[in-house]
Amino acid sequence: MLANSLVAKQLEILHELLPAATTIAFLDNSADQSSFARLHELKAAALTLGLTLQVLDAGSEDDLAPAFASIVAQRAGGLVVAPSPLLTTRRDRIVAFAARHATAMISGVREFAEAGGLMSYGTDFSEGYRLVGGYAARLLKGARLADLPVQQSTKVEFVVNLRTAKALGLTFPLPLIGRADEVIE
Repeated sequence: MLANSLVAKQLEILHELLPAATTIAFLDNSADQSSFARLHELKAAALTLGLTLQVLDAGSEDDLAPAFASIVAQRAGGLVVAPSPLLTTRRDRIVAFAARHATAMISGVREFAEAGGLMSYGTDFSEGYRLVGGYAARLLKGARLADLPVQQSTKVEFVVNLRTAKALGLTFPLPLIGRADEVIE
């Protein structure tokens, strides 16, 4: 799945919505195996966009409150949430924080937008599961694992929550909203 390689695009989308923001917070779990790669991608994108990146680590639920306090103290203009399993399972708390502090947020997991987050841009997990199902079917029919090609899900989805945008006082540019696969109203 493309989850980790899409953080740079998430930052780009957030910057497109908030062009005046100069500092963007990035919430990640550094204990995740792919955290280093995500951070490398995001730092390069921030440099290209001329943004300051505020990196926050949440390796446990106890780390969330200090991370949120830091976002407020540093006056980050927006928040990118890493596609970490720990953070995804805490999405309701993260979305509530973003709402309470009027923080524009994007994640790579659509459930954040469905829970009230502003946007998500990430892998279409149902497409990935379909690919896995196809592999399983081929193996059950006798195919040798060594003969199967390596595949990666390449379908991404962009979900925008207009209710949250309205609550934050944000207006989406038409070109950005036009790229959305789903709009929650």
